[in-house]
Amino acid sequence: MSGLLLDIFKVHCRARRQHVKTFLATHFNGQCVCVRTFQTYSSLLAARKKMATQSLTVERKSQIKEQYFDYFLILDFEATCKENEKIYPQEIIEFPVIKINAKTLQVESTFHQYVEPKVYKELTPFCTQLTGIIQDMVDGKPHLEETLQSFDKWMLDNKLLGADTKSLFVTCGDWDLKTMLPSQCSYFKIPVPKYFGQWLNIKKGFAEVTGSYPREMMGMLSSLQIPHQGRHHSGIDDCKNIGNILVELLHRGYVAKASCSNR
Repeated sequence: MSGLLLDIFKVHCRARRQHVKTFLATHFNGQCVCVRTFQTYSSLLAARKKMATQSLTVERKSQIKEQYFDYFLILDFEATCKENEKIYPQEIIEFPVIKINAKTLQVESTFHQYVEPKVYKELTPFCTQLTGIIQDMVDGKPHLEETLQSFDKWMLDNKLLGADTKSLFVTCGDWDLKTMLPSQCSYFKIPVPKYFGQWLNIKKGFAEVTGSYPREMMGMLSSLQIPHQGRHHSGIDDCKNIGNILVELLHRGYVAKASCSNR
């Protein structure tokens, strides 16, 4: 009886292409029977999938081309706003930048500062709903002047200001560096640092690689099959997602370059 069960078990395992892994002793009707424990077919599939993924990674890395820049600085401001109404001056309330090494494609440093507005000091319910930034997060925080000074120190500490280091700001659209920062600096008579003079609009990089110009960040993530991280319109979370888009484009052979300039 026990031998018949064992033979059936063997035939079933061979039918599923399973392989011997260990031996397990058990008892049936008082007799000791040696029953083989097999590695499941699903484990084999998982192993094959892992090997395929590793092969894909090697293939993807081989497509990365030499870049013109040493670092990419992913930037995405959030600013004061009202629903269905333009306000002037619009002021930055979140100032995040993520530094990505162009060779390793790893995040090396992050600058993140909430900024207190001077004119429209009270955030509107619409602004909070859109960005997730509540009043307590900006009250008592540095104004833009101090934030720019802190950012300049961060740039210096990260060795991004040397003549032998090339870095490129990367944004989703041109609003951040073409409109938002220059307009606020103009209103408060704050000099705009020269290193903000050129940047890559990631939408243009996406269009170059895919042949389709995107409307916004979420569409690019979906098209590239990249999971969205965090909260949309959180400046720091948007930086992470824009960075992931950039890295994917680089894996596909994109060579990043400035697409817009204020110089």
